[in-house]
Amino acid sequence: MAQHFDAVVIGTGQGGAPLAVRLGASGRKTAVIERALFGGTCVNVGCTPTKSYVASARAAHVARHAADLGVRVAGEVGVELAAIKARKDGIVGQSRSGVEKWLREADHVTVFNGHARFTGPRTVSIAAPDGRITDEIEADEIFINTGTRAIVPPVDGLDGIRYFTNSTLLELTDLPAHLAIVGGSYIALEFAQIFRRFGSRVTVIVRGERILSREDADFAKSVHTVLAREGIEFRFGAEPTRVEPLAGGSGSDVRILFGDGAPALDATHLLFATGREPNTDDLGLEHAGIARDRHGIIPVDGQLRTSVPNVWAIGDVNGRGAFTHTSYDDFQIVSANLLNGAARSVDDRIMAYAVFVDPPLARVGLSEADVRKAGRSAADTLIATMPMTRVGRAREKGETDGFMKVLVDAPTQRILGAAIHGVDGDEAIHAFIDTMTANVPYTTLQFAMHIHPTISELIPTLLDGLKPMK
Repeated sequence: MAQHFDAVVIGTGQGGAPLAVRLGASGRKTAVIERALFGGTCVNVGCTPTKSYVASARAAHVARHAADLGVRVAGEVGVELAAIKARKDGIVGQSRSGVEKWLREADHVTVFNGHARFTGPRTVSIAAPDGRITDEIEADEIFINTGTRAIVPPVDGLDGIRYFTNSTLLELTDLPAHLAIVGGSYIALEFAQIFRRFGSRVTVIVRGERILSREDADFAKSVHTVLAREGIEFRFGAEPTRVEPLAGGSGSDVRILFGDGAPALDATHLLFATGREPNTDDLGLEHAGIARDRHGIIPVDGQLRTSVPNVWAIGDVNGRGAFTHTSYDDFQIVSANLLNGAARSVDDRIMAYAVFVDPPLARVGLSEADVRKAGRSAADTLIATMPMTRVGRAREKGETDGFMKVLVDAPTQRILGAAIHGVDGDEAIHAFIDTMTANVPYTTLQFAMHIHPTISELIPTLLDGLKPMK
């Protein structure tokens, strides 16, 4: 006989775990189901491990360039990938165990380990790794938070080689001699810079004619300039058609073949960073009548409700944002509406994110390309840019790559969007985020007194330079 719960949360990612605890705190008898690692993508194979690698890579980079600041470093700067991985594993392990402990000790929360599948609109089965059903649950409210996984494109010959995704690459203990990366977006570029700074030769294979196709071309060029200067190689307009084990090689050595007579590329390791897909194909959604689109995304309304009453989808599976902070914001929206009588909507959210290359590229709201595509006239739109060379703190740090950009709606004086490619840009962008969220004129930020010397203090100066967009 099925156990009855007031609420069930499937998945313990950045939205699911806090939601389960919050539901339990409200007095609801809550079940939380995790089939693999507590904490979801961010803790285990996403933000936490990769940003620990970013920190190690930056330390190596700073040490190599210490002489630029008048600091002598004796001997050659070396990198021990096994030690870097061990540090990463420690950070990940602490975070993962912390999430599990939090859930197991939460009031009115019962934790189940296993694979959850819907058997009806209000019922879920839980299976052990061998497929044996261990529990049956029925609930009044069900919340899906199952995250995404890496997409590996159907390249001929894949079954005959060893290749890597963002998850498996993090398990290496020996540094790749030559890492080839398929993809030109956030994950691909972060790994490219990490392993180049570790000492690997890195080649990035991009299907299009530039990296970061969703960003303005000037920002893509700015990031490309930095990465190329560090020695990262790029192949544009290239797409693998076949991969083969490299003759005479061992382990993961691979030959990558391209169409149109392009020369083959030999590498010791091949990483696919070509996007992610939702973990929704094995949830039994059809038994509950829950809709999925052709990409596997579960469509939701502004309050994150699915097509079935009393079933919500939060986090990456709903297509409303593929970031840790959007997942957490989903939790806040659902809990506020359900438990506090609020009427918050994801439709009101202003999208913001960062690409954690060094220096980072951070963005909020509309890009210049978005604004122009919308057909806005020059009279209606103000724009300003400023190179990071104008920023005293950047010059003092010796890190002047990049620039800032802001777009403003002239009639209302509201900020439409902003981006920063530059040192500490991922922190400075919050001045724009907060101003846009408050829905106040850009002059509120322009006239604010900022602390000197900081990166943020030049944002009012940037706004001083607003002119009609040409």
